[in-house]
Amino acid sequence: MTAYSEHYYTAPDGVRTYYRRYPSETASEKRPVLCMHGLTRNSRDFEDVAPGIAAQGRSVIAVDVRGRGRSDYDPYPENYTPATYVEDMVGLLETVGWTEVVALGTSMGGLMTMIMAAAHPGLIKAAAINDIGPVIDPKGLKRIQGYVGGGGPYDTWDDAADAVRRINGVAFPNETDPAFWLAFARRICRQDDGEVVLDYDPEISRPVQNGDVAPPDLWPFFEALAPLPLLLVRGVLTDLLAMETVEGMRQRSPHMTLAQVPDVGHAPLLTETVAQAALTTFFDQID
Repeated sequence: MTAYSEHYYTAPDGVRTYYRRYPSETASEKRPVLCMHGLTRNSRDFEDVAPGIAAQGRSVIAVDVRGRGRSDYDPYPENYTPATYVEDMVGLLETVGWTEVVALGTSMGGLMTMIMAAAHPGLIKAAAINDIGPVIDPKGLKRIQGYVGGGGPYDTWDDAADAVRRINGVAFPNETDPAFWLAFARRICRQDDGEVVLDYDPEISRPVQNGDVAPPDLWPFFEALAPLPLLLVRGVLTDLLAMETVEGMRQRSPHMTLAQVPDVGHAPLLTETVAQAALTTFFDQID
């Protein structure tokens, strides 16, 4: 498995963003990949995905967006918005000297991808977005509002795994192996003073609870992605990305590839057979 190095980018406001950097396993000059996670997640979401991309000849950066994982918590929760996150990403890329990238964004990371494409033309040359579109289904948003910012601490990792299953079991109904949920918990939690806690600042929930998840009309942002090589991964059981929205995306981006992951909701882990095959093909076919 490809080893990674650990780094920090410091934004102009002093908040540090942690990121993992996976080197390409070949001498290829293929465009590098920026991996951006979902609302309550972190760079560990890509620990099984990034090495495969690196093996295809691309350098990879996977971030902890501010307020998550090993990145700083922002003292001003009003900054927990996609617009701020995007400017962090742009500053990070400038620091490492990446002027053109392929974006891989899950959920919130997909929203960030759209905003980056519109706000910084030419920066994103291709994109894979995971279970997100320019219309967020109210059913899924209500579910997320019901759990974000709450939960924990837990006495043991097994307790954390049980809690994670209660929240996410609807998205992975066929996963009954306790080992799956323990691994899931270890990706989104950390140990702190003998307790297991969720690995994000509870204040990230404030904009979500206020309904300020993203700009009110995301279609113009998606249209900035539409001409680019584009892969959409969707969980068949998702409650966040309706097929009506997918059809609207297809109309604006007829060349967009759709990979539907069976028996999975929001959001696929990208290690599923269908998702993995789609990503491999996508990265093989683009520069």
